[in-house]
Amino acid sequence: MKNGNHDGAGIDRKLHNPIEDRLIPLESLDLSAVRSVDDLVRAMGKTAFTGRQVGEAADVLEAMARDEECFVVMTLAGAMTVAKQSLIIADLIDQGIVNAIVSTGALMAHGLVEATGRAHFRYNPDVSDTELYEQGYNRVYDTLEPEQNLDDVEEVMSQILEGWDHSEVLCSYKLNHAIGAHLAKHAKGQRGILKSAYEKGVPVFVPAFTDSELGLDVALNNRLRESTGRHKLRFDPFEDLEHFAATLLRQTRLGIFTIGGGVPRNWAQQFGPFCELRHRRLGENVPLKRYHYGVRICPEPVYWGGLSGSPYSEAISWGKFVPPAEGGKFGELFVDATVGLPLVVAAVLERLSKAKTAGKKKAVAKK
Repeated sequence: MKNGNHDGAGIDRKLHNPIEDRLIPLESLDLSAVRSVDDLVRAMGKTAFTGRQVGEAADVLEAMARDEECFVVMTLAGAMTVAKQSLIIADLIDQGIVNAIVSTGALMAHGLVEATGRAHFRYNPDVSDTELYEQGYNRVYDTLEPEQNLDDVEEVMSQILEGWDHSEVLCSYKLNHAIGAHLAKHAKGQRGILKSAYEKGVPVFVPAFTDSELGLDVALNNRLRESTGRHKLRFDPFEDLEHFAATLLRQTRLGIFTIGGGVPRNWAQQFGPFCELRHRRLGENVPLKRYHYGVRICPEPVYWGGLSGSPYSEAISWGKFVPPAEGGKFGELFVDATVGLPLVVAAVLERLSKAKTAGKKKAVAKK
């Protein structure tokens, strides 16, 4: 009964040598050796549990960023702009790491609040939600979005929509491009996701557009147009789908960097099945393209059964991702994105900066 073995099985088993089996040893995290965020993230990657996930996620994002033939789609869900993470996303755009964005409309609306110089505020738990409503404060967990902010954003949207030619069909990426152009012209001292996206030619798609303040602003503008005898604006979400698919079909390799889950994640991942269905059902001559790289930061566990928690291995079965056996590289980090995103992105930006500096030094040395 040694070691709880009642039937003698395993008594004569041969114990393997982990070094001969080429297992990777873990290393204790030595803070005395940490001099930067990248040092910390690399050290975490040699530990265990969520710490290791942080390191692995950074490695995959770095691989995506270094792959010059990889087109990276970033998907965004949750209150990331209310949570003051927008400049990290703008950095990824400005550095050329992210080439397209798929987002919730709410995230873009709250980002527009920031980009036009307005602020979000800390929530005081001593004030009830009923009082907050009466005072005109919308609560997002521990943060407040003043209703006045959204009224001010509606004025910006009104300026953009009033100048829209009613004969041109609206879709989210066209409207977000127009918002970015407005910000580039009128908010020169501010940074923001849509402004950076406009300046870098990065399309921003909002699949569930009507589920947002921006969508409501378009609805209100149309009601105003109708009441004054003018043509209403037409919105067609399939223009977004077709433009997104056409953009990705032109690329050599694809990567996806997902924050949260929801509609943005699934809409972006549907690209693979969309191409397959066009090929199989319609007989179109389109390549069957899937994502080669994937990094997601989301605390949603698998066992709830929702899409936000589904792992990349599940998405492989849908034809959305290249399996690891064929070169697919994935990093999945189960943590609040306000913790994981800054760590992972800061580490990767540091690595790329070091590589760029080293490259310049080599070029100078050759001269």
